Amino acid sequence: MYATFWALMPPLVAIVLALITKEVYSSLLVGILIGALFYSGFSPEGTLIHMMEEGIVKVLSDPYNVGILIFLVILGTMVCLMNKAGGSAAFGRWAEKHIHSRVGAQLATVLLGVLIFIDDYFNCLTVGSVMRPVTDGHKISRSKLAYLIDATAAPVCIIAPISSWAAAVSGFVEGEDGLTLFIRAIPYNFYALLTIVMMIGLSVLQVDFGPMAKHERNARHGDLFSASKADFVKPEPEKSNPRGRVCDLVVPIVILIFCCVIGMIYTGGFFDGTDFVTAFSQSSADVGLALGSAVALAITIVFFLIRRVLSFEKCMSCLPEGFKAMVPAILILTLAWTLKAMTDSLGADVFVAAVVDQYAKGFVSFLPAIIFLVGCVLAFATGTSWGTFGILIPIVVNVFEHTNPELLVISISACMAGAVCGDHCSPISDTTIMASAGAQCDHVNHVSTQLPYAMTVAVISFVTYIIAGFTKSAWISLPIGIGLTLLVLAAVKIMSAKEAE
Repeated sequence: MYATFWALMPPLVAIVLALITKEVYSSLLVGILIGALFYSGFSPEGTLIHMMEEGIVKVLSDPYNVGILIFLVILGTMVCLMNKAGGSAAFGRWAEKHIHSRVGAQLATVLLGVLIFIDDYFNCLTVGSVMRPVTDGHKISRSKLAYLIDATAAPVCIIAPISSWAAAVSGFVEGEDGLTLFIRAIPYNFYALLTIVMMIGLSVLQVDFGPMAKHERNARHGDLFSASKADFVKPEPEKSNPRGRVCDLVVPIVILIFCCVIGMIYTGGFFDGTDFVTAFSQSSADVGLALGSAVALAITIVFFLIRRVLSFEKCMSCLPEGFKAMVPAILILTLAWTLKAMTDSLGADVFVAAVVDQYAKGFVSFLPAIIFLVGCVLAFATGTSWGTFGILIPIVVNVFEHTNPELLVISISACMAGAVCGDHCSPISDTTIMASAGAQCDHVNHVSTQLPYAMTVAVISFVTYIIAGFTKSAWISLPIGIGLTLLVLAAVKIMSAKEAE
């Protein structure tokens, strides 16, 4: 079963089960079990050993994963601190005075998501904690909030030259100036750019379709979660700290962004003489974010003590509370990483690489669109953008490095766009999981409501990549893609108006 289509079965089974049963943990566990059974030749002993040694134990002892988990726990603590200090409530009060409509609340969420471009995890949890009170006040469903968070996480990071994603992509391009290629590929990253157009269009036109339309209707009547009557419990408003001010939210976030940037460039050798751009491109996101967030946490605690909005005892109580808030996300992440380990051990990357290398070369002008599709499928099945970059980008560089430099740029952007698209749609993606955690939204609800939007942009992006393969011009293909996106939204708006009549 190694390096065959069977290697993709474990994640596919997990995804299908999650969508059918609406239960993530058991679905991931079944996928992991199937992967271990395939690897061990259906030996009970071999299956158990592979699941534990090469699966759960290995992913939890991986330095990168541990760094990300530390970052998540510290972020959870920071969010808890800002809430207890009254910063979030103060921002909510400020927003009530300055944001007067559902359109304004959605656009503010998009804007904040675009501004926090350093890292997708950081983006998801920070935007979620800041905007939840605002969107709740304007009766925007948690599913819609989760979509806006998710769509401004990876899609924004993948077009930001100063981000952990740019650093990762640059590292996969061997023999070329990775960061220069990344910057040249930005205008061709159609999925990311058109996703931003889609979000703004949905917000301004006040239109929704698919399951999201139902969730938004329910939210207008007070059900923000679209749960059944038996499950739905209206959240009790938290007691606000009367000393809290907007600065108790803004200052910790600014400190966190600043410290995370310093942590990233520190790991890239900036303070040893390396220039800023190079230091960022060769930084270690796990260590940099863990270091930066730890320093930011310490500074934030001192800031709140000086302001006398929290006692030291209350600050320390936020540590276990922040950890507790992140437990569901950490559990799903751990299972998703383990599932990826099972898929890797079956040679899914070898199978996909062989298929692309064997069949794609005969369709040169269609190759960006083909690569985009392959990236979507691979990232959806494995739940990882970065793993998809690692598989596809070296293949693209080998095919076009010395023959067609312009098509190399377009194809690398197609790799990135396809990986982000698959990651965006996948229920086992870490970014999708973080978006659910940030919005405090049911994970399966988030996936099912987001999928029609993501798939719409994916189809338009696929068409746009076909056009780009022939024209080799972003100035021609990108405006066509934007026009198609707006046309689809206008058509949905007209159809919705007719149904309402």
